[in-house]
Amino acid sequence: MEEDRDLQAVKLRVEELRSLIAYHDYRYYVLDSPEISDAEYDDLMRELRQLEERYPQLITPDSPTQRVSGQPVAAFGIVEHRLPLLSLANAFSEAELRAWHRRAAALAGVDDFALVCEPKMDGLAVALVYENGAFVQGATRGDGRRGENITENLRTIRSIPLRLDKGAPPRFEVRGEVYMTKRGFERLNEERADEGQPLFANPRNAAAGSVRQLDARITARRPLDIFIYALGWLEGAALPPTHWEALQWLGNLGFRINPDNVRVPTMDGAIRVCNEWVGKRESLPYEIDGIVSKIDDLALQDRLGVVGREPRWAIAYKFPPIQATTKLIDVGVNVGRTGSLNPYAILEPVRVGGATVKLATLHNEDDIHRKDIRVGDTVIIQRAGDVIPQVVGPVVSVRTGKEKVYRTPEKCPVCGAPVRRLEGEAMSYCTNTACPAQAFRLLTHFVSRGAMDIDGVGESLAAALLNAGLVKDPADLYFLKKEQLLGVERLAEKSAQNIIDAVERSKERPLSRVIFALGIRHVGSEMADRLAEHFGSIDAVAEASVEELESVPTVGPKIAQSVRAYFEDEDNRRIIDKLRRAGVRLAEERAVREEGPLRGLTFVITGTLSTMTREEAEERVRELGGSASSSVTRKTDYVVVGENPGSKAQRAREFGTKTLTEQEFLALIEKR
Repeated sequence: MEEDRDLQAVKLRVEELRSLIAYHDYRYYVLDSPEISDAEYDDLMRELRQLEERYPQLITPDSPTQRVSGQPVAAFGIVEHRLPLLSLANAFSEAELRAWHRRAAALAGVDDFALVCEPKMDGLAVALVYENGAFVQGATRGDGRRGENITENLRTIRSIPLRLDKGAPPRFEVRGEVYMTKRGFERLNEERADEGQPLFANPRNAAAGSVRQLDARITARRPLDIFIYALGWLEGAALPPTHWEALQWLGNLGFRINPDNVRVPTMDGAIRVCNEWVGKRESLPYEIDGIVSKIDDLALQDRLGVVGREPRWAIAYKFPPIQATTKLIDVGVNVGRTGSLNPYAILEPVRVGGATVKLATLHNEDDIHRKDIRVGDTVIIQRAGDVIPQVVGPVVSVRTGKEKVYRTPEKCPVCGAPVRRLEGEAMSYCTNTACPAQAFRLLTHFVSRGAMDIDGVGESLAAALLNAGLVKDPADLYFLKKEQLLGVERLAEKSAQNIIDAVERSKERPLSRVIFALGIRHVGSEMADRLAEHFGSIDAVAEASVEELESVPTVGPKIAQSVRAYFEDEDNRRIIDKLRRAGVRLAEERAVREEGPLRGLTFVITGTLSTMTREEAEERVRELGGSASSSVTRKTDYVVVGENPGSKAQRAREFGTKTLTEQEFLALIEKR
């Protein structure tokens, strides 16, 4: 009896300590208003740990001592999202914002509506599930429907409550954005530099990389935070009538809501908010790349619904590109998988859009000369969101006369082979097909997502396999033995087996993925789809003449000649033979396209349509037997021009291609 009373007293003290620690976590990490010193907080945590060590039966998953797991997890599991995590449509101007508003208002049958404007965090979207007030599951966005289970890592973020006070519904989900502050990012990179580790490119990459660590103890050491931006779903309680009220309710439950969110009664108010933040975004301690405007009325949101993967009731206004000036120290050259020599700018480090930029894109030699960029110039650097920094042009007025005109090297900087530039090509190429740089780039392309998607074979292992002579071309991957993998990269037996299994699974990738993975010059994923659909097997593609290749919709002379040249090369044919011997899928049943009124016609959609998305329009074309392409060529029959069209409309005019308004397009497909 005495022992029972003692245990009950300990249990009460443990619960009291957990409640106190949770309260002070909320004050410190959510309200930014601590009530006790760090030393006093540490005393509470120390006492709780000591009691849990003496009475391990009292440890619960939601205890603050369990924020950092003791052991790394073997791998992330998959979470099926009950409701998809959607992507947002983007607007880059006031005109595009108002066009979205007109479409939404017309579909809703109203003149205007209240909106909630929220800073668009530059981080990692996550979904958090709570049951009976306890945090039980956290997942990444993934593809919107399926994400990675990163529960243990998210437990380490102290602004995520592990347990909620009374008032929480039995089961519900919230969505949020994990991010890293600018100062936290700088400190992390300083530490990594001191340790000789590679630096993160920007706070978003740092946050995403930190959350996806297999060892949650690493995540716990990273300066991560979160803002909750939406209620996903809930059970056992009534849904608040508006998004704004949902955010206030979540804030009262203990979640961290962005204090810069604002509710405005009209679209004019939302545009005013967007314009204000363009000028003061740099004042924030974290990065944002725009403002998200959401219709406040949740019933109206539900009525408007979703088109494709984007809600009709929300839009992201993306800020204009951010620019800075710095010195162009030199021009470096990367060798791509097809042998292309890709110049890049080596810069004096400069802060652009919240990130330190040392390298930037220069595209090709023609672009460098067209912009008259010279080594030693002061140049304008531009960065917008996730776009790789690029050199816009030189500041000619500050030239000293010591600047040097850039010339492409005559020999490959990796293997020393002669460099050749084909007539009509913007790029120069290394002529050595055995160039180590080409082999490395091709191998990393072959295993990448979108190609053969072979998990576990990253850049480090690819380089090690090539250096060890175990792999000379991508097809050699299918003949590797586990024992060989154990000898490189210090791979553990389980890791080596996982790679062998991933290679085996890749044999069943569809033909289009195989064609794309081969790295044929000018053949991207969309073109690979068309070749696979048209020919049905790798052998048929390999035997096709230039004329037969050009008969495929959107395949022009340059692509046809490139494909023909690839399969005429003996080394490439040997790769195909090895893939066949390994059992890689090189043929598939061709879907017979039904005859339709648009058969033989190729359409390109450009700009924003008011009645459907671009994807829906393209699918409608295909349903009627036509072809939908992303690029305008001389074979294009029609270009459908929506609001704010891009360069494709101009290209159509140059080719004399027939253009259609959205109304004319609808009339055409309805008539057909």
